[in-house]
Amino acid sequence: MAEIPDPDLTAPTPRTSDGKPDLSGIWDIEHNRPCPPGGCADMEVGQEFVNIGWTLKGGLPYQPWAADARKARMNDNGKDDPGSYCLPGGVVKAHTTPLLQKYVQIPGLLLILKEQNKTYRQIFTDGRPLPEVEQPSFDGYSTGKWDGDTLIVQTVGFKDGTWLDRSGSPMTDTAKMTERFRRVNYGKLEIEITVDDPKAYTAPWTVKLNHFIALDTELLDYICLENEKDARHMVGR
Repeated sequence: MAEIPDPDLTAPTPRTSDGKPDLSGIWDIEHNRPCPPGGCADMEVGQEFVNIGWTLKGGLPYQPWAADARKARMNDNGKDDPGSYCLPGGVVKAHTTPLLQKYVQIPGLLLILKEQNKTYRQIFTDGRPLPEVEQPSFDGYSTGKWDGDTLIVQTVGFKDGTWLDRSGSPMTDTAKMTERFRRVNYGKLEIEITVDDPKAYTAPWTVKLNHFIALDTELLDYICLENEKDARHMVGR
């Protein structure tokens, strides 16, 4: 049997029957490409996992209390990170955590299946408006619409107390998030994230991430609580 060649990762973006870019696929984070000038903090994660605002001149525009909270969390070695206790990380951390995500795009819905804890996220693309959210959640409530080849996603209804990165940058229940998804070619997905959270930040801020197609694989079980023995040892300083 003839060997099947790997697909051309620079090939044109796949499209659905209605001509929209097809975001479907299994996507992996950008593992430390590029590294900051001082070197990469951890070769298994990108620098944005540790500090989501590392590419921004001057860093994130924290409100005073938020800057103090982040400093205290860092001084405590991040022992109170919700993720350390197997709670969902939320939207931003899902884009930076080194675990796969599977996008399934069908008419009216983009479904994101997460390897971490076998969770999922729904982005409704059927034209519905954002609701008044009565039950906040870790991922909030998301709707999306196409602007040319870019899917623009608006999300509200976040639970209070989310950490955006390992350094403890906070996000509150007043946050509104805008994501812009653009599949550049077969192998690359660009994601631009804008967070507008006046309770925690003095101005909206935007970061850009790249994800890459993961070939010849499927999602595996990654259940945080299975044989979990770490949390009891997180004592800070």
